[in-house]
Amino acid sequence: MREDLQAIFERDPAAKNVVEVVLAYPGLHAIWLHRLAHKLHRHGVPVVPRLISHFSRFVTGIEIHPGARIGRRLFIDHGMGVVIGETTEIGDDVTLYQGVSLAIYHTHDVPRLRGRKRHPTLGNGVTVGVGAKILGAITVGDCAIVGAGSVVTKDVPPYTTVVGIPGRVVAERDPTTGERRRVADDTRQVSLPDPELEVIRCLHAKVAELEERIALIETGQRTVARANGHNGAARPCNEEIERALQASLRAFEGKD
Repeated sequence: MREDLQAIFERDPAAKNVVEVVLAYPGLHAIWLHRLAHKLHRHGVPVVPRLISHFSRFVTGIEIHPGARIGRRLFIDHGMGVVIGETTEIGDDVTLYQGVSLAIYHTHDVPRLRGRKRHPTLGNGVTVGVGAKILGAITVGDCAIVGAGSVVTKDVPPYTTVVGIPGRVVAERDPTTGERRRVADDTRQVSLPDPELEVIRCLHAKVAELEERIALIETGQRTVARANGHNGAARPCNEEIERALQASLRAFEGKD
């Protein structure tokens, strides 16, 4: 318990005193109640662990399955809407913010999933931002950071920062020096579609093509020279992306 209190004071600048933290920090209450529920769950006690978990959810707004394995000094800041699934494993010194889900990737073929590892594993020192979703039996490496609102469905290497939907690694951190470096975007690593990113890329290509045409007109050329493998025609966007672009523009203009 002393370690739990120490973790709060180290990671929450709003923590004023021990009495306030003990009485008014739902994340702390959820962790303490989970430890009781988890101990009973490990000893095979039926029903009661789930009742404790249910009571904890009612009081704190945080849902932790009794089967989840949680390490030392977990800090759940604010905590409302946090969900931690049955086969989740969390290392030491992890920080979770409100709205985080450590859940499964899909729910079809339930009989096959029952009794198997289906929730994520978080290494030591991981930080998961507000509203992030980490889905499936994947591993988030030590000291990784998952940005707010991200949806992660693939393993995250240690000492990296992941953002976006779907989540992609955007930065790496040297564990010795703490130095950060940006990581070039590689969409080949992404299995989920990212329609917003594709629309932005399509718009960027169209703007570049229009700027090229205007530049040629301003210089008095009557024909568009061959450049980048086209004759002044718009750079290709596939039909699906084109439809998504048009739909986004219509929504932006309030025509839908």
